[in-house]
Amino acid sequence: MPVPRLILLNKPYGVLPQFTDDQGRATLAELVPVKGVYAAGRLDRDSEGLLALSDDGPLIARIAAPANKMPKTYWVQVEGVPTDEALEALRRGVTLKDGPTLPAEVRRMEEPESLWPRDPPVRYRAAIPTSWIALTIREGRNRQVRRMTAAVGFPTLRLIRWSIGDWTLDGLAPGQWREVPQPPATPSTGAKPPAPTGKRGPVKPRRTAAPRSAPSRSRSR
Repeated sequence: MPVPRLILLNKPYGVLPQFTDDQGRATLAELVPVKGVYAAGRLDRDSEGLLALSDDGPLIARIAAPANKMPKTYWVQVEGVPTDEALEALRRGVTLKDGPTLPAEVRRMEEPESLWPRDPPVRYRAAIPTSWIALTIREGRNRQVRRMTAAVGFPTLRLIRWSIGDWTLDGLAPGQWREVPQPPATPSTGAKPPAPTGKRGPVKPRRTAAPRSAPSRSRSR
């Protein structure tokens, strides 16, 4: 029986989480030249970060199925500085149009040291500060993180998925991917990950991204 393939990709901003698009927008096909793999779950075009892909249906289901409640952690840049009350509301769960969310884990964080510039840059309002939180959820509703932060009064400006279970973005620049050999039933391998593969840097529609230097820190203004 063939061994399932599992790929971890740092999806750049502006790339659809699919391999084809009839509107000519950037897709995974420009980043991952591997046949027969599909995204396990969603990561919107205007979101960045970790996306798992596999050619194994049961493995995709284990990663993406809401019933499995696999934790996913996001680095979230929000408009304003969340209050203690707002963070506590996220921890308890907030009510959205499609019902209440499960309790989340959330904490304030500094701007990540390994943060890469976004292309295009985030548009800020000069009179309003921004800040970062780390938010962990165990659901996968459409645009859930953005709706949760908006519900407590702090809209999301930039959204980066840092981890899925025990898998993380560590060592992956935007557009880079690595393959996890012989993926187990859960993402707790305990093994040292293989070296990253693939292109560096974000891609634009109908254009192959040129290599770029190591990610540099982008500071909010």
